[in-house]
Amino acid sequence: MEMLNNLAFGFEHALTLQNLMYCAIGCVVGTLVGLLPGLGPLSTISLLLPLTYSIPTGGALIMLAGIYYGAQYGDSVSAITMKIPHASSIVACIDGYQMNLKGKTGLALFTAGVSSFIGGTVAIVVLSTMAPALGEVGLLFGPADYCALMLLGFFCVSFVSSGSLLNGLAMAMIGILLGVIGTDVNSGVARYTMDLAFLQDGVGLISIALGCFGIAEIVKNLDNRNTLTPFNGKIKLIPTWPEFKRIIPSALRGSVVGSVLGILPGGGPTIAQFAAYAADKRFSKYRHEIGNGAIEGVAGQAAADEAAARTSFIPLMAIGIPENAVMALMLAAFIVKGIQPGPNMIGTHPDLFWGLVASMWVGNCFLLILNVPLVRYWLSVFKIPYTVLFPAILFFCCIGTFSINNNLDDIYITAIFGLIGYLFLRLGMEAAPLMLGFILGPMLEENFRRAMLLSRGEFGVFLTRPISGTLLALIGAAVVWQLVSFLRKARRAPALEQAPVEP
Repeated sequence: MEMLNNLAFGFEHALTLQNLMYCAIGCVVGTLVGLLPGLGPLSTISLLLPLTYSIPTGGALIMLAGIYYGAQYGDSVSAITMKIPHASSIVACIDGYQMNLKGKTGLALFTAGVSSFIGGTVAIVVLSTMAPALGEVGLLFGPADYCALMLLGFFCVSFVSSGSLLNGLAMAMIGILLGVIGTDVNSGVARYTMDLAFLQDGVGLISIALGCFGIAEIVKNLDNRNTLTPFNGKIKLIPTWPEFKRIIPSALRGSVVGSVLGILPGGGPTIAQFAAYAADKRFSKYRHEIGNGAIEGVAGQAAADEAAARTSFIPLMAIGIPENAVMALMLAAFIVKGIQPGPNMIGTHPDLFWGLVASMWVGNCFLLILNVPLVRYWLSVFKIPYTVLFPAILFFCCIGTFSINNNLDDIYITAIFGLIGYLFLRLGMEAAPLMLGFILGPMLEENFRRAMLLSRGEFGVFLTRPISGTLLALIGAAVVWQLVSFLRKARRAPALEQAPVEP
């Protein structure tokens, strides 16, 4: 009953005409940011942060939050239609783009929009009911626990890769090697930089994502003379009842996964999408179709993406700890307005806390309107002939890459990874495991070294801590299960070959 009273109090602030306007502005800007290749909420919020000085506190925070979770909605469009992802929509390129090639672009975008709405709604319920308690969960995780969590993430390679497991592991190792390029955080020593100054800070995630997915796909389409437009199907939005029944379970699974991983520092939408995709490939009834244009591959990722974006606010507002770069900018916005996020925020500023939570559901409704009924208008852009469209796409890719660090070298790096990504496509190698290794590799190394430092070199810390020990036990059980399944298939294969064929 108390939660309902708090939400009613929050809606009183969120539904004012002024806050509705700021929420709508944030959602529209966020959606446009998600549509443009390379641009993301981080650069947009950093550019708009000075404008919040002249905007009322509640409206400013509502607008910036709308930009963040609105971008999670919009980034699916470019990933599905052009295979040009943001960091949080890499997995959408796998099944979403395959649906696009099969003429189901409208269905894929409808699935992404509805699943994002479901994920956002579930995350808002979690945020409003369990924010103070769940915020403390993040404090229970130590370096050893995060290290075990990252190892569990690497186990997802077998699910993310739809081809050979060996190829997937090889691509993940390449991603790990790319992730360690740059200056070592602990020692300050430059690693694998080849004495090039622009590699001192490492290789950017956006450069690899745009290169290996976006530019590589553009080169592939130009190489195929029969491909004239990136969108070549009818705009069918409403799924059939059997298709809709496949969306709901996957979206709910993704919502749960995203809500949990959004709470953990270092988690967020980028990792949640891989975890949700792995969960679908493990538990979905149609897991044999995932990787070849299945609805589940779009629904679970979109729901996890949006849910993680919402629950990322839990550690910020409940503890005062930002879990990623965007939340660090949100923390700056709070401080600029004279508000210190933390355990006392709910008591000292209940109007801001509950108003922001309520505005997220209002923004969820705005985004559903923007991304479902208006899908036909978004897709009209992609009916432009490819010979006209691809230079514009490359232009926006260059702008998005350059805007992150204002460095031309990032554009050159993106072009290099575009050629590498095209080579991977020609060899039948998937880029998704590479991105997983690039994201998790540095995090695994950092937490492993930190755990070793705190335990004075004792490896037993990974088994003695309850969380890390449980996660390692789960990994061990999953590996044993995979080996047993592999041996069973190996035994059945000779039996099937020797079986007599009936005339």
